[in-house]
Amino acid sequence: MAAAAASRCLACFMDPEAAKCSITISSRQTINFSHHHRSHLCSLSMNGCQGDPHLPLGTIETRSFPAIPSPSLALDRLNSAISELKANPPSSTSGIIRLQVPIQQQIEAIDWLYAQHQFLPRCYFSGRGQISNSSDLSIDCTNGNDQIQLKHNLVSVAGVGSAVFFQDLHPFSYRHWKSLKRFLSTQCPLIRTYGAIRFDARANISSEWEAFGYFYFMVPQVEFDELEEGSMLAATVAWDNALSWNLGHAIDALKATLSQISSVVLKQRRQVPWTPMLSNNHIPSKTYWNLAVNRALQKIRSNSALIKVVLARSSTVITPTDIDPIAWLACLQVEGENAYQFCLQPPNAPAFIGNTPEQLFHRKWLGITSEALAGTRARGESMPEDLQIELELLSSPKDHLEFTIVRESIRRKLEANSTRTYTILVLQNVCNSVLVEPKKAIRKLPRVQHLYAKLAGRLRSEEDEFDILSSLHPSPAVCGFPTEEARVLIAETEVFDRGMYAGPVGWFGGGESEFAVGIRSALVEKGLGAMIFAGTGVVEGSNASLEWDELELKISQFTKLLKLEVPLEIKS
Repeated sequence: MAAAAASRCLACFMDPEAAKCSITISSRQTINFSHHHRSHLCSLSMNGCQGDPHLPLGTIETRSFPAIPSPSLALDRLNSAISELKANPPSSTSGIIRLQVPIQQQIEAIDWLYAQHQFLPRCYFSGRGQISNSSDLSIDCTNGNDQIQLKHNLVSVAGVGSAVFFQDLHPFSYRHWKSLKRFLSTQCPLIRTYGAIRFDARANISSEWEAFGYFYFMVPQVEFDELEEGSMLAATVAWDNALSWNLGHAIDALKATLSQISSVVLKQRRQVPWTPMLSNNHIPSKTYWNLAVNRALQKIRSNSALIKVVLARSSTVITPTDIDPIAWLACLQVEGENAYQFCLQPPNAPAFIGNTPEQLFHRKWLGITSEALAGTRARGESMPEDLQIELELLSSPKDHLEFTIVRESIRRKLEANSTRTYTILVLQNVCNSVLVEPKKAIRKLPRVQHLYAKLAGRLRSEEDEFDILSSLHPSPAVCGFPTEEARVLIAETEVFDRGMYAGPVGWFGGGESEFAVGIRSALVEKGLGAMIFAGTGVVEGSNASLEWDELELKISQFTKLLKLEVPLEIKS
């Protein structure tokens, strides 16, 4: 049941009991959770956020081994390394250890994930071109015996199982962030936690999103890393005796996961399948969409402070056969230029997948970047037509207004004062200065093009990362401006739960983190088809019918999978 997964508390380790509706503390005590009492914090020995987030782990370590030719040999080496770890365990009462084996061939991470046959939980994240363009990762392939290292850029990551996961039925807070960061270190840059946060923490959770909670993050037990010139298979074990999860239990759970891992990787055919639809239901319908947009325009034209609001639509498609979310995601990669691809699927949950062009932020040490993206047009069928559409977008007063609202809001948020109150009050500018370059340009995607600008700044402290996340989300590109007025109108207008749609999707690392905005996305559930989400900004000058057409354009990368359509040419 999806409700069972939602009742689990945050930071539960991969215990076999964790898949049940209750969490066993010991052999004599079991505590059950009721979904009718979400206002009560759960307090468990296995709940990392209820422990002391300031207490560091005793061990945080990455162990690298020599590169080998194939995934099957890498899997054998990991099993041997885990046996060695169990025979000679560290003395620490808490820790996290990553074991990694480079592979001397490049294998796409999504193909590896497809071969794992619905193993849950699972995650996937692929950056635009490569994860963290500026990141050079030094991979020690000699286990410390000499100084030879390989340097590769990480392209994409796929993971199954959870060495530790973080979830709660309360909004993502600074305390949650500190508990999560406890398992991360600048000395182990590839130990990362992947996940997503709800668009609106104040909105009630609908049944299809229950298993995600208000946020869900996981450090994969088994991870496959696609590199620019190779691959890597890794296993991670985490333990904390104070949380009733010792190293022996963690190793046994990891071995159980590894026993189910397939070492056979077959490259998927990136052909677009034809899947007929039994039904396609839009919420809201075209009639109610027109009413909602016109109501928003009346509010904008009144004396209210509202300048922009982003209204969204959920399209539920029912198909006669199950949709494989990983196969869908592989097809979306055809459209992946200048976009992030992601998949997040907790246990007993649908898969949240997407192909989003929008970066929320990227932090590398103290450097931080974000992007303003607004205004949408289709691509032209010829180069002259495409250029004409681009010029129309650049010169459109309505789109310029929408874009300027987004860009200037992000700039102000990066420059804003931090007023976090956790242990002490901090009052300072988050960034010393913010550079916007270019002021306005065009970002072209295979089906659409947008107005675009990049913003860059320098944090005063890495502790400001949480403030950046909480300040930048939700941006005017997915909510509106001013934020609170737009959020209230969205809550009053939309009759479906956005869930993680339009929320932050990405990863936290020791010295680096990166989040996209979870737009151009869908929720795919076995036996129930898919819910496809899209939104559009409403400002003075908007037209309800044209905004509906924009929704259709934005979801076309999904609807191409549900009808006969000539696929885009796929690069080999």
